[in-house]
Amino acid sequence: MLWQKLQNILNQAELEAVTLPYSRPIIYIDTQQQLLCSVSAEDKVTQYYPVSTSKYGLGQLQGSFKTPSGIHKIAQKIGEDEPVGRVFKSRVATGDTCHAEDYSGEKDVITSRILWLEGLQSGYNRSDEVDTFNRYIYIHGTADEAHIGQPASIGCVRMRNLDVIKLFEQVEINDLVIIA
Repeated sequence: MLWQKLQNILNQAELEAVTLPYSRPIIYIDTQQQLLCSVSAEDKVTQYYPVSTSKYGLGQLQGSFKTPSGIHKIAQKIGEDEPVGRVFKSRVATGDTCHAEDYSGEKDVITSRILWLEGLQSGYNRSDEVDTFNRYIYIHGTADEAHIGQPASIGCVRMRNLDVIKLFEQVEINDLVIIA
C-alpha cells in the first residue's frame, strides 16, 4: 500500500528525471509521525527510523528554517569512513567529535554522515528561493539525539548517529526521498 502511495505521488508530479516504474527503495519521511522509512518495490518497509524535522514545520522558502516537502533525490553522500559523532562544518569533517552525552544544546551540530538533498520539482523545491540543494538541506546525524522523534531541527532531517550511518550504507546517489 505504501509503495503504491509513493508511486502515485511520483506519477502526479510528472518528473522528467525519474523513470517509472521506479525500482530502487524510496526513502519516505513522514513529518507527522517523525519517521523515516525505506520502502522497497515489494511494498516492504525494509527499515524505519525516528527523525527530527523542523520545529517550524514544512516549507520551501530560503531562510524559513522549515523542512522542504515534496520529491527529492540524494545528491551527495558525505562522511564515509568517518567515526561516529564526527562533526562537520560546511560539509567538511572538522576532526572533532560530539556525542549525545557531550551535547550542551547550544547549537545545531551536524555529525557522522550527511545525505545532501536536491529537490526535483521545478518551482516547488528546485530553483530560485525554494531550492532544497541551495538551502543546504540534509539528512544528517546529530548530537541532539534527545529530541529525535519530535520536530526540533532548523530545516534538515536529523537522525541518531548510528541510524544515519546504517542508512548511509544502504542508499545510493540519486535515490528518491519523499518528504510529506
